[in-house]
Amino acid sequence: MKRENKKKSFEKGYYKTHPCDHTFVCKVCGRTVTPMGAGSNHRNHCPNCLCSQHLDDLPGDRSADCGGVMEPIAVWVRKNGEWAIIHRCRICGELSSNRIAADDNPIKLMSLAMRPVSLPPFPLEKIEEMTRLMGGDGSLKV
Repeated sequence: MKRENKKKSFEKGYYKTHPCDHTFVCKVCGRTVTPMGAGSNHRNHCPNCLCSQHLDDLPGDRSADCGGVMEPIAVWVRKNGEWAIIHRCRICGELSSNRIAADDNPIKLMSLAMRPVSLPPFPLEKIEEMTRLMGGDGSLKV
């Protein structure tokens, strides 16, 4: 059964109490994604490209009508130290947070984590000037 049609088959809240043990094909990279290896009962994104599909309005409700690709845009660390991926829908812009899976691509995860460092919101060549303007001496020497 295709993921898109599952919301028509099960009663409201079904996915909150039942595992998502289905296989699906990623709409972005085409990889066949199986539930094995995720480390939990709920596989909600591709472990290769980390993309998902906009299926839920609330976690597990399968009531979203959008169906757009949920693109990974960042990672964050929860209070318990667990990492989660922030996804943004390419169609409607909805944001969601999904815990990482045990078999997620570590290079992709680190790439997301390093994105703010590698692409700062200011030109790096201006950092000395900006430091001076903020009251520092502008020196990068420690």
